Amino acid sequence: MKTIMKFSAALAVTALVGVSFGAIAQTKKAEPTKKAAAAPAAKKADPAVVEAYLKNTFGKAPPEWQARIVPDETLKTCNAGHNEVSSKDADAIVKRELARVVYPADGKLLGDWKEGKKVANNGRGGQFSDPEGTVAGGNCYACHQLEKSEVSFGTLGPSLTNYGKDRKFDPAEAKNAFTKIYDSQAVLACSNMPRFGANKVLNEKQIQDLVALLFDPESPVNK
Repeated sequence: MKTIMKFSAALAVTALVGVSFGAIAQTKKAEPTKKAAAAPAAKKADPAVVEAYLKNTFGKAPPEWQARIVPDETLKTCNAGHNEVSSKDADAIVKRELARVVYPADGKLLGDWKEGKKVANNGRGGQFSDPEGTVAGGNCYACHQLEKSEVSFGTLGPSLTNYGKDRKFDPAEAKNAFTKIYDSQAVLACSNMPRFGANKVLNEKQIQDLVALLFDPESPVNK
């Protein structure tokens, strides 16, 4: 997974370089630019065709797998607006998703950061090829940097280094982190982050351990 992230980062750099060279080409070769501008816009995919393709892809999957490709109300709203929704819809999403969050009965939000590190590094789970009983992970490094010493990580999400320290280890912030991991859309409508708890990818203990990874002063995240 980390190798994939490096490749993704390389693509991002390539894209930026491409823009720079494109600007130079536009200055020196105006005619090709005009031709490119006149090119017809790409045809949008028919939603019905996309839906039929998805159903066909999962056609032989067990019923519980087929149910996963059916978007709920929140995803339907976000998909329709390409993640750009009105304030009214955003408020409705946050309210609906917040009602799905289940906090620990004993009020304890921080678990074991060492176990949280394992969850963050584990990208298994939720695949056809996984043997029965496979424990799913959060695969957090696919989108975030967590430790300063980490040299390979995703950049889709912000860096989480010094996460707890920057928030002065505030219990209210820890609760917010638990909420975000459990159901990201309960904090930010149409978030790209998976709804780990709401979709039963991670259990309560795993989420507590991840919160500890972010907020325990001894965690490498805060070093």
